Amino acid sequence: MILQALVKEYDALAARDEKLARDGWSKADVSGALTIDASGNLVGYMPLQKEVERGKKTVEVPWKMNVPQQIKKASNIASNFLCEGISYLLGIDVRGNSERTARCFAACKDLHLKILKDVDAPAARAVCAFFENWDPQAALDHPVLQPQLNMLLKKTPNLVFRFEGHFVQDIPEIAQAWDDYRQRTKTGEQGVCLVTGRHAVIARLHPSIKGVRGAQTMGASLVSFNAPAFESYGKEHGQGLNAPVSEEAAFAYGTALNQLLADGEHRMLLGDTTVVYWAENAEPSYQDLFSMAMNADAGPDFTENDLVAAMQALAHGRPYDLSDVTLRPDTDFYILGLSPNAARLSVRFFYHNTFGAFMQNLDRHYDRLQIVRPAFDTRTYLSVGSLLFETVNKKAKEKSASPVLAGALMRAILNDTRYPAALLDGVLLRIRADHDINRVRAAIVKAVLLKQHEAGPSAPIKEVLTVQLNDQTNYQPYVLGRIFAYLEDIQTAANPNLNATVKDRYFSSASATPESVFPILWRLKENHIKVLKRDKPGLATNLEQGLGNLMGRIDQSLPKHLNLEDQGVFILGYYHQQQAFYAGKKTDKPEGEG
Repeated sequence: MILQALVKEYDALAARDEKLARDGWSKADVSGALTIDASGNLVGYMPLQKEVERGKKTVEVPWKMNVPQQIKKASNIASNFLCEGISYLLGIDVRGNSERTARCFAACKDLHLKILKDVDAPAARAVCAFFENWDPQAALDHPVLQPQLNMLLKKTPNLVFRFEGHFVQDIPEIAQAWDDYRQRTKTGEQGVCLVTGRHAVIARLHPSIKGVRGAQTMGASLVSFNAPAFESYGKEHGQGLNAPVSEEAAFAYGTALNQLLADGEHRMLLGDTTVVYWAENAEPSYQDLFSMAMNADAGPDFTENDLVAAMQALAHGRPYDLSDVTLRPDTDFYILGLSPNAARLSVRFFYHNTFGAFMQNLDRHYDRLQIVRPAFDTRTYLSVGSLLFETVNKKAKEKSASPVLAGALMRAILNDTRYPAALLDGVLLRIRADHDINRVRAAIVKAVLLKQHEAGPSAPIKEVLTVQLNDQTNYQPYVLGRIFAYLEDIQTAANPNLNATVKDRYFSSASATPESVFPILWRLKENHIKVLKRDKPGLATNLEQGLGNLMGRIDQSLPKHLNLEDQGVFILGYYHQQQAFYAGKKTDKPEGEG
């Protein structure tokens, strides 16, 4: 399914972008071009690098160029055509192994002469002349290379040839010579391709996939077999024959996936998982909206109101115009998560649905997360990354969320299923550790509990899973959370300069074992009220009245223990009450106060 979707993506991309690498060609990082004349003499060097912003720094990166398909190398000597490193193209030793370097240059020379010797084109004759006349022993002293030696020896970049103002691989006669050579030399076992269903030559080695965070920079394999334990009977040492995919399909899926991974605007990172996504018609506007929806970021040319409107329209089955493109809810959409595994890639998840269905599930997810928030928090939506961040110890050296949790959370959101239990567990653990009950954590608690009780019968707990304070409910854990907020507010009003409040000392135990902790809090409250009545009698009266109203809703015996669910409700009660305090204080300010 994954490979089929990627092959379709390649076909769609090829129909939209004529510069997309075709079969037998690939994208490669190229840092420079060797300029040669008609006699094959090296007459110049052209740097091929561009400046890009990486965080706060500006760095130089190589050009991405269409070149003859790059072969997969291990420790063997095998040359690429027209795009290689200095060991192959120039015979310059960078490994301290002059004998091996000589063989590399010889292999490169042999390949180029074999392909180009009968091509009737000035560029072909120039390249052949270069290899016939070039002296690797004198390479380091060549005047054209002298200014570039430090860079060439340090970075050992890929280089190409340039002739009469054109890159040689782009010259039609040269390109055709390469295509003809590939067809002549194409060998291998034939079979039925699992992707296309057609009879064709089966790819022994699959393409290297680059751009997955944490994977090898040279690329990693999505499909590979390297030990008898992974091979089928009769397919020993057959590698790709164990999962027969034609060379054409392997090229197509590899090109499409590398193109998606190279697109930094339409790629996201969750834990150790790199996520790419695409519409079946390869229209990038679908990716734009999905990126904004997942990251809760409206972008420079798209307001938050636009984002809300787009999600609402598509979620309810209506088309939406974005940047002069009509997004249709019935368009097939794909989401793929990949993580590194040595020299291979692991598929964390793969989802396929209509774009409208994904938007509907995202809209439901964000609706569950809606909760009253402080005035300074202007975010309408909370990104997936912000949810995962609340499960991480901020003082830990490694601040990435669990990759397993990240994958499970994505699955829950995109498929509209229950959130992983580890999400609520992780948030409760962080609250016990640092006693910080912020908007994101409260929203997570509310969303998880809402989803857990969504399909079941109406239960008392549902009445407290609200956006704002429910002042009418008698649900005990919720009321206890509100009472705790009152007790903290009384203490801080009486002693505004305290370094630690009752929340810092008692919140975790109060939310887990109310019976043993609240009697202590009653005694402390009496002392705080005495101070408050002396210094701020009006405020003391208001707080006592509010607290007294809540005390009247408590059962005669406090619960000995609260389970994780009710601990979450306790947190919601506390958070709702605190936000009500803040809103009230803002409303009650005398005219003229800031």
